[in-house]
Amino acid sequence: MVTKHKRVNNSSELGGLIDEIITDAYGEDEPLWAFRQAFEDQVAMPAEAFVLGEPVTVMRIDYDGNERRGLTARCRREAGSEQVIAACDLIFPEGSTAARYLAAYRKWLGIEPHQPHPQGSLSRTRTRPQKATEDDIDMMRNVELIAVAVKGNTVSCRIAGKERVITIRTTRLWDLVPGEIINVTPRKQWRYGGHPYLSGEIKSWRLDIAALGLTPLQLKEWGVWDPKDHYWGEPDEPIEEWAKPIMSEGPRAEYEMEQVLPGENPDDPDTDPILEAVELKEAGDSRGAHRILMNLLAADLRCLDAHAHLGNFVFDHSPEKAIRHYEVGVRIGELSLGEGFNGVLHWGQINNRPFLRCMHGYGLCLSRLGRLNEAEEVFTRMLWLNPSDNQGVRFLLGNLREGKVWHQ
Repeated sequence: MVTKHKRVNNSSELGGLIDEIITDAYGEDEPLWAFRQAFEDQVAMPAEAFVLGEPVTVMRIDYDGNERRGLTARCRREAGSEQVIAACDLIFPEGSTAARYLAAYRKWLGIEPHQPHPQGSLSRTRTRPQKATEDDIDMMRNVELIAVAVKGNTVSCRIAGKERVITIRTTRLWDLVPGEIINVTPRKQWRYGGHPYLSGEIKSWRLDIAALGLTPLQLKEWGVWDPKDHYWGEPDEPIEEWAKPIMSEGPRAEYEMEQVLPGENPDDPDTDPILEAVELKEAGDSRGAHRILMNLLAADLRCLDAHAHLGNFVFDHSPEKAIRHYEVGVRIGELSLGEGFNGVLHWGQINNRPFLRCMHGYGLCLSRLGRLNEAEEVFTRMLWLNPSDNQGVRFLLGNLREGKVWHQ
């Protein structure tokens, strides 16, 4: 919401552009009308942009006279739906005329322009991959696409090996999971509302995290965890077998894993999209909850909590599907830890929880599907990562070692 306008130093390039736009504006809201006119005169519409990492087509930049709201943008999403948002939330391709005028508008509002990020980064603030062109798809050969969001028979994808986005429409529903790589025989390619679409037959899919081109989540070191300072039970209680090797290992470094949550406002806890999805699910709106989580992954596949909750949503009736959601989250987390990681990821560090949730769900599914040795390995690994065992996996180990399958 626009509440205050702050002029910038006109010696800068953006300051000069601002003066050029609002030279003849004298009234309280005339500068906004001037910016609106500048966008109409200088920026060709429709224009490609991103909102919270999701590709959109900007149909129009407008101003309705509401000074507190400021400029608005009518955007069309890839599914064809439209919505009106604050224009300052748009991210246009770096170097474009639209980006230049938006930067001037944000400066005039007193908001810093969007900062460019390294090409390889997939953080929630960077400009997302560009839309695919006809030259990106060879219609005579199978193409590999990375599924980033699945909505019925529509799958939002990135072209493997390219920073290009496209939506594939299939003739029937496919049991796909965001983060999987699909092999497609293309049939037809077209554009609608400026967004590229592809129809075809999905021949196969696989999980290959290394091929996704993700930037590993950062690890923040918090010091050293010493098992001597840890509570292992009352002095007269025997030490449990699972704890003995952890105690004998001695002090280890403690870390917190970066949590990616597109759309979150740290200053407003009510903007938590994961919580919103859970509340919708509990209220009976499974479709709305599913859509929110898929939009998070379309913005950034490294949103581990979205993978975890998609698994939770289908865990009761389809462990075969749930395990694939959990495993994507686990493998992305492992990519971030690297080989040979021997640190501690305490549950008490809130940002560690999405990864630990993925591991917990993955282990439960392995147990439920009768893969007991693998489940034991996962739960043992969890105890090494989080010796406090806030998720209670130590109680499951005994059953697994006795050959008992998971129960509710």
